[in-house]
Amino acid sequence: MDKDRDRDGDRDRTRTRTRVRVRRAAVRAVAVVLALGLAGACGGTRTGADTDGDAAPATQDQSRTPTTPATPSANPTGLAGVGASDGRVLDQSELDAAVLADGDVTGFRVAPMDAPPPGGESADTAACAPLTAVLNGRPEPRAKAVAYRQLAGSENGSPAVSEFLTAHGTRDATVLVRELRAAVESCAGGFTAKGGGEGPSSYTAVKRLRVPDVGDDTLAYQLTGDFEGTPVPLVFQVIRVGGTVATFYTANLEGAATPELPGALPAAQAAKLT
Repeated sequence: MDKDRDRDGDRDRTRTRTRVRVRRAAVRAVAVVLALGLAGACGGTRTGADTDGDAAPATQDQSRTPTTPATPSANPTGLAGVGASDGRVLDQSELDAAVLADGDVTGFRVAPMDAPPPGGESADTAACAPLTAVLNGRPEPRAKAVAYRQLAGSENGSPAVSEFLTAHGTRDATVLVRELRAAVESCAGGFTAKGGGEGPSSYTAVKRLRVPDVGDDTLAYQLTGDFEGTPVPLVFQVIRVGGTVATFYTANLEGAATPELPGALPAAQAAKLT
């Protein structure tokens, strides 16, 4: 009888280890699709845009009243801003000065990343295309300049957060956030995408998340990937300051719960842009 219990215990432990391996494999697979090269450790790059993005003001998205950007005197982070609130298109040197760096946020180390390779995923419907553009690391409308960064927390590199900072001008930056917000609503039931190199990708749900207002506009959402029935939750937060957009994302590597994206990161980035 004791031998039977031991065999049952061994089977349970084996099943548990198998489930853990499957989940970790799923996370790695979806992370590859998500990152598409963003997980490198080399310098940020500059990319050309397919659309014009000037500093002309646009009609504000009425689904949310934009917040007033913080002034330096009301900036709790103590970080100096580059003056992006006027909506101008930052050049690459200004963007590199504005993106988060080591020492900006306590408990996080920052390293540059390579730009993603060409191509990427394409959503099965046009309504979900803004979501795959972000997954590809190239939100639409395309930016005039881009800086890619990896941020690692102090607990064995956790939480691991990626960021790309993109320069558009107010008109295109406003369109970017507005269309991404509409995609979150339209694609709540999920969607599929192809072109990631490993066959079609499945995303089972998209939901908006509540976060404190940051910058001129902000949007946070969870995109749940599916890998052979294993859910992989990915969280994104997008902030706009003038004509510049910061996109942060992270994933839960251990379970199906919504991963936490530390609020200190977007707050610090908004402060450096203001």
